[in-house]
Amino acid sequence: MIRVEATTNTIAINRARSDRRRWIALFVVCLGQLMIILDTTIVNVALPSIQSDLDFSQSALTWVIDGYLITFGSLLLLSGRLGDLFGRKRIFLLGVASFTAASVLCGLAPTGPALVVARFLQGAAASLASAVIIAIIAVEFREPAERAKAMSLYTFVIAGGASLGLLLGGALTEAISWHWIFFINVPIGIVTVVLGRRLIAENEGLAEGGRIDWLGSMLITAASIVGIYALVKIPEWGWTGERTLAFLAAAAVLLAAFVALESRIANPIMPLRVLGLRSLITANLVRGFLVTGAYSTFFLGSLYFEHVRGMTPIEIGLAFLAMSVALATMSAGLAARLVARFGPKPTLVGGIVGPVAGLLLFSQIQQSTPYFPTIFAAFALLGFGFGAANPPLMMIAMDDVPARDAGLASGTIQVSIQLSAAIGLAALGTIATDRTDALSAQGQSAIDALSGGYHLAFLIAAGVAAIGIAIAILGLRNPRPELQAVEEDPEPAGLEPAAEAQAA
Repeated sequence: MIRVEATTNTIAINRARSDRRRWIALFVVCLGQLMIILDTTIVNVALPSIQSDLDFSQSALTWVIDGYLITFGSLLLLSGRLGDLFGRKRIFLLGVASFTAASVLCGLAPTGPALVVARFLQGAAASLASAVIIAIIAVEFREPAERAKAMSLYTFVIAGGASLGLLLGGALTEAISWHWIFFINVPIGIVTVVLGRRLIAENEGLAEGGRIDWLGSMLITAASIVGIYALVKIPEWGWTGERTLAFLAAAAVLLAAFVALESRIANPIMPLRVLGLRSLITANLVRGFLVTGAYSTFFLGSLYFEHVRGMTPIEIGLAFLAMSVALATMSAGLAARLVARFGPKPTLVGGIVGPVAGLLLFSQIQQSTPYFPTIFAAFALLGFGFGAANPPLMMIAMDDVPARDAGLASGTIQVSIQLSAAIGLAALGTIATDRTDALSAQGQSAIDALSGGYHLAFLIAAGVAAIGIAIAILGLRNPRPELQAVEEDPEPAGLEPAAEAQAA
């Protein structure tokens, strides 16, 4: 009897240790994601200082942003699959370590070309780390309630980190120098690698005898690079420009060659069965419309506050805090309780209503509109909506993904975010510019014309996000009651072999 009780106590202790390890591991991967997401906004604030210090031309300066986006977005699918093949923990830690080293190179860059090269490397490293994070979370947190909480924290890190980047970028650039927007990644990266080595669980790699689909890897990477390069250059080349159409056509040809190859070989880098996962593909489509519409707030909103309302970088960062606080509120457990009470799909649909309403409010803001209550309410609606919509969207996307493809599925989620953001910024930026030019031609003042351009962009962004609601209602289904599609091991994590033997 005593032996049975001791065995039971041992199992309980092991389970408790495993549970603590999983939640600390979640903090570690989110810390890595925070470092990556900071770089998507923190650099924007420092661009004027970088241009002045390194003597960038205006056209060359765009490569500080574009170089990062191109390698980041282009390598996500490959990085996600490498996690499935060689171990997601290994790929995540490699990505974080490489990102940290590239950040040092960025901070030390003595010339403009050196900084651009370092940003290309930084984007490639970011893809390695970011592509496998959702898979790590989905495998570690199998129960619906736990997964909802974990995805809530991940969502908060993404959106909260973006607004934090605006604030930190302004503060570091003004107080010290632009170099420190990169050096700040170093301590974060070191802590993430040290803790990640000890706490993150590793999956068994699927690579067999080193047989890797290198040709398919090169084709999908080339297609992504060409396509994303065309997207980021649309504001300069135009939607129907010869170079835009030529690059998009080349990307389509490379993608067709990739699909043809993957359908014929035994060990494809991207098994086409993934394209048949209804929940994953439809959820990515919903996410695409949500990102295209609502994520424009970070970029167009920042430009609006700077050029129309004359706010400083620090003031812009503080303005976004209302959204971060709302996100934190949802991430503290409210989103998980909503999912438990109403289910993932109703929570998702209700959540997207928040960004739609927030963007509609933004489209009505005037230069004299006080921050409180209108602008504050718009940011709060965006925060509450993002916080409510993203966790169930992640849950639904990973619902029917088999364990062997979890990393690749995680990569497709990240790709949907990057591509949608690029398309949204190109389209909405063009719309805002064209509207501004038209209003200026009609005799309106520069400020009024700018304001009118941004208002139209916000209005269209609200409509695009609303399309996501329609697709979610018509195309998505609630996940199964028990989310076990990405289970790696049917045995409880943390149950030591010795404990198993005693229990038997």
